[in-house]
Amino acid sequence: VQLQASGGGLVQAGGSLRLSCTASGSILSISDMGWYRQAPGKQRELVAVITSGGIINYADSVKGRFTISRDNAKNTVYLQMNSLKPEDTRVYYCNAKITRVGMDVNRYWGQGTLVTVSS
Repeated sequence: VQLQASGGGLVQAGGSLRLSCTASGSILSISDMGWYRQAPGKQRELVAVITSGGIINYADSVKGRFTISRDNAKNTVYLQMNSLKPEDTRVYYCNAKITRVGMDVNRYWGQGTLVTVSS
């Protein structure tokens, strides 16, 4: 199983970016999918998570600015980021709880995509 993230880049404060992350491999089902972010020397923190049933949680710091969504048919999770601030500059990682064919359940991480917001 692999998670492939894309969509990071450089944007000015107030701008928008959309991250995507697609899971591939011998997947039976995916429960929750989410996005985390990490600054150098800091702990990785939750940004947003969405369950297979559509229940969503956001970090307080991104509520009202970021929107998480998923396309279950494509095993893909998205993060629409609007009104970006310089403090949103982080490496963003996608995460998914996946049941593989063969029934073992694990959490998987994408490779990380850098988001840089200039002031």
